[in-house]
Amino acid sequence: MSRILNLLNLAPSLLLALSLTLASNAVFADAASAQLAMEDSQNPLMLINTSQGEVYLELFPGEAPLNTANFIGLAEGEVDIIEPESGISFTRRYFNGMRFHRVVPGFVIQGGSPAYNPFGAPAELLADEINADYLGLDTLAVLNADGSFNEMLNISSKQDFETEILKPLYLKMRIDTPADLLARQNEVLTQLQQLTVKTAYENQGYRYSPANSSRKVSRGVIAMANSGPDSNGPEFFISLEDADWLTGKHTVIGKVVEGMDVADTIGATAIDDSEFSRLSTMIYSIRRVN
Repeated sequence: MSRILNLLNLAPSLLLALSLTLASNAVFADAASAQLAMEDSQNPLMLINTSQGEVYLELFPGEAPLNTANFIGLAEGEVDIIEPESGISFTRRYFNGMRFHRVVPGFVIQGGSPAYNPFGAPAELLADEINADYLGLDTLAVLNADGSFNEMLNISSKQDFETEILKPLYLKMRIDTPADLLARQNEVLTQLQQLTVKTAYENQGYRYSPANSSRKVSRGVIAMANSGPDSNGPEFFISLEDADWLTGKHTVIGKVVEGMDVADTIGATAIDDSEFSRLSTMIYSIRRVN
């Protein structure tokens, strides 16, 4: 009986010691499990430390070397930042103290916008690093066999079709007037029937390179936000879902290997990017771990 009482008396201290041990291990467990989850342990492992928790990213320099290096350089304070009013350049850890300024629940969390960095932004915008052929965009037809649009294009209206497909095609074919269109309508129809997703995007101004492999914009991917072709700066997003309609238009630089639950938590509250919100998640820092 006395042995049982002694064990019961020891139980609280044992539980406390065990909990402290587990808590201590938890500090390192995320980084350790993140490294184990990496495709290649030689790739950069980045930690985004936020007010909601930690997110670990594996970057892919072999797929997007310039944009990956720029992201790391911005995080580590190695890229010149231009102060907008004075034009003075200096270096600082660009992302520290910024926020996820745009959140669409279930879709995307976005951060790094120069509009929300009072210290300025890098002067240089980088080209896209996307291999459309590797992604299979050269084999995907814009029109399905039944005449509907390929779902990857995310065309939901006549206006979308005119803006994203027809107008760029007319420009390429040098069709400037209704008379030109009437005279060449059969040629336009043939072009549409033969049009691939890759060519449609090229008509919009995107340029592709076969130099490296690429991957789709899927759940957990981190990619560069942009305002069109070859306009990659410091702004990035993490996709909360498979988003095929972004594939071929955004340079993928990495993926979440640990902390996707934190990304989902950040993504649970809608944040309008047109104005500052105190509900937005703060980015304390982004740094390289390995």
